[in-house]
Amino acid sequence: MAATEELSGILMRRQAINDKLEEGVEVKPKYKIVNVYTEFHEFSRKEIKQYEDTFNKFDEGKDGYLDLNEVKRMMERLGAPQTHLGLKAMIAEVDEDGDNKISFREFLLIYRKARAGELETDSGLEALARLTEINVDQVGVNGAKNFFEAKIEELAKTNKFHNEIIQEQEEKRREAEEKALRKQRFKEKSAVFQQ
Repeated sequence: MAATEELSGILMRRQAINDKLEEGVEVKPKYKIVNVYTEFHEFSRKEIKQYEDTFNKFDEGKDGYLDLNEVKRMMERLGAPQTHLGLKAMIAEVDEDGDNKISFREFLLIYRKARAGELETDSGLEALARLTEINVDQVGVNGAKNFFEAKIEELAKTNKFHNEIIQEQEEKRREAEEKALRKQRFKEKSAVFQQ
């Protein structure tokens, strides 16, 4: 049943395109295939690969997009947390397709705008570009390695802090259970004396 519905949808779209073309109306393609290497000619292949690695590191859902929550966690990990409205404004500034998510192509737009000086000085996108930018030509491959190792170490520290909080919560829960158990035993023993 789903295949017939899919085919029906495709045929209806094709018919709508044909109708618009007959009326002389320009029809924009619904899906645009993007080759980031040709579109972003100002970046080297190495730089695009690094940006892709950065993007993939924060794309926790592995769906090819950074949604609001992923952008929020990314900014927190980079040490530049943003408000909810700030995050929405960041996404809106580069979200060309209006899906309220940042695709890899839109992610590259951040760096294009940063190089062109088109980002506001204290904006979230400027902070993102500044905190994740690494110029291999200046620091070399070892410098890039050190940069990312330091970021990974920082993330591990954050996770350690998170684990410590969880351990404290578990200790409190165990203490509460022990207290309840002692109270119940006391009531049982005191019931013997009341009879």
